[in-house]
Amino acid sequence: MPKLKLGFISAFNERVDPLMKGQIQAEGIEIIPTYSHPSETFWRQLKFQEFEVGEISMSSYLIARERGFDMIALPVFPSRRLFHTELSYHLDAGIEKPEDLAGKRIGIGEYQQTAALWQRGILEHDFGVSQFKVRWYMERTEELSHGGATGFTPPAGISFQRIPPDKSMASMLVNRELDAAGINSPWKNMPNVIGRSHRIPGADGDWSRVRLLFGDRLAEGKRFFQKWGFLPVNHAYTIRGDIYRKYPWAAFNLYSAFVKAKAAFNGKLVDSIPSGLFFGKEYLAMTQEIFGADPYPYGVKANRHMLETLIDFSHEQGLTAKKANVEELFAQSTRDL
Repeated sequence: MPKLKLGFISAFNERVDPLMKGQIQAEGIEIIPTYSHPSETFWRQLKFQEFEVGEISMSSYLIARERGFDMIALPVFPSRRLFHTELSYHLDAGIEKPEDLAGKRIGIGEYQQTAALWQRGILEHDFGVSQFKVRWYMERTEELSHGGATGFTPPAGISFQRIPPDKSMASMLVNRELDAAGINSPWKNMPNVIGRSHRIPGADGDWSRVRLLFGDRLAEGKRFFQKWGFLPVNHAYTIRGDIYRKYPWAAFNLYSAFVKAKAAFNGKLVDSIPSGLFFGKEYLAMTQEIFGADPYPYGVKANRHMLETLIDFSHEQGLTAKKANVEELFAQSTRDL
C-alpha cells in the first residue's frame, strides 16, 4: 500500500530534524520537507494553507481556530524560549529594571506573535508593567504578517503603531526612536522576506548604548521557572483540516514520530556539543538541574499549566474573545497523551 505523502514545512529544529530528514519515519506517511524561517512559514500557512503539515505560532493558532481556520494541532512543542529576556533597551531611556518599561516605547516583530504575547504577559504579571501603559511599535507590515492573514486589529485601549518600512526595530532602538525592543531572537540575523532588522540593522548607530534588559539571563530563567513551572512555548505543529478528516490516523502516527525524533536527538545530545564549548557538558548539567531532564516535554498532560496560561494571556490581552478549551485545540487521538 503506498504511503500517504504530506508536505511538511518547518524551521530547522534539532528535535524535529530526524523526522524531516527521514531518519525517523511516521508509519504509513512519507514526509516531503521544506525548511523555512518561522515568520515566512506562519504567513504562508495562515494565508494560503499550502502544506498539509506545518509549524505554527501558538498565539496565531489560538486566533485562527477562534476565527474558523480549518486546522488541528498536535501537542508537539519543540521550540521554547524565555522571551522576556530577549528584550534590549537603550541606556538613554532611563530604564534600570523591568518595571521601568511602563510608559516606554517598545518594538516587537508582530503584535499577535507568541513571543510578544509572552513578553506582555510576563511583564504584566511578574513586573507590574501593564500592556496598556506601554507604546507598542510593530515591525512587520500588514501584508506580510500573521495578523494580515487572520484579520488582526489592535485591541481596544492599546497604543499601537507600525514601524515605517524604511526602518526596523534594531535601527530605531539604536537611534533612540525606541526605548526597548525584542531584538535578541535566535532568528535575528537569518535572512527572510518578512522581518527587517536583519536588513536594516542600524549599523551606523552606537550599539554600546544598548543593553539586555536582563543582564543575567541564567538567574532570570531560574526565577521564572521556579515561579511558573514551565518554559514558554512558541510553536507547535498543525495538520490541515481536510487531511485530518480524511486520514484521522495520521495525527497519532505523526505525534509518535515526533516523539521518536526527539528521543533520537536526545540520545546524541552530549556527543553533539561543539568542541569549542569547553564547559558544554557542565552547562548541560546545569540546564537540566534547573529545568529538569527534558525541558521540551510533549503531550497535553505535561503542558496543561503552560497551555492554560497561554490561553489566559491571549484572552486578557484581547487577542481572543473567548478562552479556548485545551483539549479542543488538539487532534482527538492525542488529547490524553
